[in-house]
Amino acid sequence: MTTERRTVVLAPKTAPTLNAIKGVAHGFFGRVGGVSSGLYGSLNCGLGSADERDCVYENRERVAAHLGTTGSQLLTCYQVHSAEAVIVERPWPSDQQPRADALATRAKGLALGALAADCAPVLFADSRAGVIAAAHAGWKGALSGILESTLAAMEQLGSHRSDIRAVVGPCIGPAAYEVGPEFEAALVAVNQDYADYFRRQGATGRAHFDLPQFVGDRLRAAGAGSVESAWQCTYTEKETYFSFRRTTHLRENDYGRQISAIMLTGD
Repeated sequence: MTTERRTVVLAPKTAPTLNAIKGVAHGFFGRVGGVSSGLYGSLNCGLGSADERDCVYENRERVAAHLGTTGSQLLTCYQVHSAEAVIVERPWPSDQQPRADALATRAKGLALGALAADCAPVLFADSRAGVIAAAHAGWKGALSGILESTLAAMEQLGSHRSDIRAVVGPCIGPAAYEVGPEFEAALVAVNQDYADYFRRQGATGRAHFDLPQFVGDRLRAAGAGSVESAWQCTYTEKETYFSFRRTTHLRENDYGRQISAIMLTGD
């Protein structure tokens, strides 16, 4: 497998604003380039899936190698749609992941990852302070404050919000994100302005929610210095991304998770 790994070329989506920062490696990795099969084909990085454990570990090794580190240095949370952001100083065993939805560090060589299969991954970097972060933001996490918590964690490490660059990665888009009236009512009850994130589409006139715009606007409102989109729709891009909603519609019994990751290389 080691020899095979060296020959594999991963081509994650990247963001110009992060590419411009010296000493930072990152990527919004899709489902292509791994060793998993079936429903998990092929770069499934989700330890919470029912995929073969060895395949998931190998896939994570490939992602880590692309960034310039090893699998043991590629860290993810046990994601729970919370507002909990964790400051990372050293790696932990894969079976001791913190229950949280964002990681922040200033330690070089640690790759911070966010897993997703329709929720929005967000990568952060502050080149001035040398601080990075990765967050998992579904509608519930974004509404409860995961993005603001991530910015606050970076500030604890020496960042200033005006210096933080945030990039919203691939997630489900509004054309595919049909929601019920109770979902719309619950968000609008929090803030009437949130009605702007719902669109009426199709013959049914049911509401569709714009998750990437919601996440981006929350970041701007929280004071992030710049907010960029590396967005593609995970639902419609079947060959490129895993999607929980697509899996549900197809009545499949499980789904893979793609990873978005960022690392301070020390260059």
